[in-house]
Amino acid sequence: MASTFAGISSVGSLAAPGSRVTDDKIAALSNKLSSVSSISSSSFGRRKNVVLRKSRSSQITAAAKDLYFNKDGSAIKKLQSGVNKLADLVGVTLGPKGRNVVLESKYGAPKIVNDGVTVAREVELEDPVENIGAKLVRQAAAKTNDLAGDGTTTSVVLAQGLIAEGVKVVAAGANPVLITRGIEKTTKALVSELKSISKEVEDSELADVAAVSAGNNYEVGNMIAEALSKVGRKGVVTLEEGKSAENSLYVVEGMQFDRGYISPYFVTDSEKMAVEFENCKLLLVDKKITNARDLINVLEDAIRGGYPVLIIAEDIEQEALGTLVVNKLRGALKVAALKAPGFGERKSQYLDDIAILTGATVIREEIGLSLDKADKEVLGHAAKVVLTKDTTTIVGDGSSQEAVNKRVAQIRNLIEVADQDYEKEKLNERIGKLSGGVAVIQVGAQTETELKEKKLRVEDALNATKAAVEEGIVVGGGCTLLRLAAKVDAIKETLENDEEKVGADIVKRALSYPLKLIAKNAGVNGSVVSEKVLSSDNPKYGYNAATGQYEDLMAAGIIDPTKVVRCCLEHASSVAKTFLMSDCVVVEIKEPEPVVAGNPMDNSDGLQTAMIYAFPGVTCIAYNGISDFDQTSCPSSYTFMSFSIRIKRSFWNTELVSAYEQLIQRAAFCYL
Repeated sequence: MASTFAGISSVGSLAAPGSRVTDDKIAALSNKLSSVSSISSSSFGRRKNVVLRKSRSSQITAAAKDLYFNKDGSAIKKLQSGVNKLADLVGVTLGPKGRNVVLESKYGAPKIVNDGVTVAREVELEDPVENIGAKLVRQAAAKTNDLAGDGTTTSVVLAQGLIAEGVKVVAAGANPVLITRGIEKTTKALVSELKSISKEVEDSELADVAAVSAGNNYEVGNMIAEALSKVGRKGVVTLEEGKSAENSLYVVEGMQFDRGYISPYFVTDSEKMAVEFENCKLLLVDKKITNARDLINVLEDAIRGGYPVLIIAEDIEQEALGTLVVNKLRGALKVAALKAPGFGERKSQYLDDIAILTGATVIREEIGLSLDKADKEVLGHAAKVVLTKDTTTIVGDGSSQEAVNKRVAQIRNLIEVADQDYEKEKLNERIGKLSGGVAVIQVGAQTETELKEKKLRVEDALNATKAAVEEGIVVGGGCTLLRLAAKVDAIKETLENDEEKVGADIVKRALSYPLKLIAKNAGVNGSVVSEKVLSSDNPKYGYNAATGQYEDLMAAGIIDPTKVVRCCLEHASSVAKTFLMSDCVVVEIKEPEPVVAGNPMDNSDGLQTAMIYAFPGVTCIAYNGISDFDQTSCPSSYTFMSFSIRIKRSFWNTELVSAYEQLIQRAAFCYL
């Protein structure tokens, strides 16, 4: 019955084997549809063996580029517009009275955040040049977050200030090369000045540092300070999502990892379903144990000595495991076994860490150690071991502390050269396990949305506290940056020419931007606040935006980590220099996304798509699913995509086609 349908200009031909043309109106219609560009296969077409053939070969073309020159200042204006859009959005979160930003989530509930870098990462602007400007300043936030873990909003606001002040003088005819050189020299001098006024953080001040970073939340600040007091300043503190509405803190003493006993028959406390040994020996094997005979020497020594043995190996096969279980159940031997934590190279590293903590020697054939020759000399010693079905905790006896300290120093060196955040996280975990404990803060909230926001705040607070431990603290609230501006005049005397001094003045004016925005978010005039702060000679005097008072900020606990302030200054300056040296922008021309053929609901390009198909007695026209049709008795065999549409042939006429012609972007013809 079907006939070959041909003649669709510029597209190709849609043919069914052994068919013929039976309707001149359909053929005439195809000539009118000049906007047709492709025809996709459908379930209808596949059932009827409809074939699509292209009438011309495809060509590979390179993406074209748009060039934006700065002859009239338009390129820089667009770039700056992107900077301002991002900075204005991120800036609303700055300070103790900063607001939240609600971020749409494609999956699940929207996110409510108060974290600058999280907000910045979500920004994608429609204009390609503006988007490049936003991406440039986003680098300042990302870099500061990577190195200091906090201060991301300040970095963006400071970069915005440097760019705004720099664009003004460049537009007035100043040489951007010399100006950026002045900015660079001034920044270096200010960083040196910052280090000179920094002071070491006291234990009593750690809570203040954390609280300020968490938006003046002293519950979080005190919890972080308590965690560090328990595991030490260089100890490991991790965050978890809690299951209750309250925050909580607990400390895992000793080395703990996510591996439990291989068999429940090893359990010594049936009520807790746990294995607990004191003054326990450890056998570490970096291979699979297949034969129980290989363990005879070690087990006989354990029976004679009357001490418990914990065996940690890559795996233990059934024969060897059965021997251990039988001897344990008979009471002849105190023993337990588990698989080594980690996989591959990380498994070997964990075994080495356990060996150093307990004084053991890892059995490895590649270094000439054989399990069947092993004796009590290779065993380690732990004051206590506790195994559950999921975790193992090993508490060392302290006899190998010097070796542990060397191992920790070695791992810290690995952290310095590690590229991936995941790798750094795992190395830090190893340090915590070796150092004798890991503090875990469980963040609680009423809803998932609140939980995500609180966790980001606590993470910022923890990072700020660690930064304070590393490089010390300075007065917070934006006042340190403001007072550094007073040092610029002395720095200008060391610069080579007037245009470099103009660059120094740019830095001087931009340093007031963060304090002014903190004041603005608190509902007061930023210029008035900055003038009043500078009127006092006391370097600790400043504006407390949380209380609205002018006071000694150091005494009030308004403190910033020196490392955070330094990173903000350096990275904002770097981005501003890059921006001011730019004079042309090249962006890729975005090709319009093709509307998928066979989807009549898609009008993403602003035009409605019509799908047309015909069979004896019925021709269907659908645009956005709207048509004059009778759907009551449509056969399922005639379904096209997700539509079952019928209209009477009387609706098919030239006038109707002419009216719809401007709407049609894709057309599918199935003529039977």
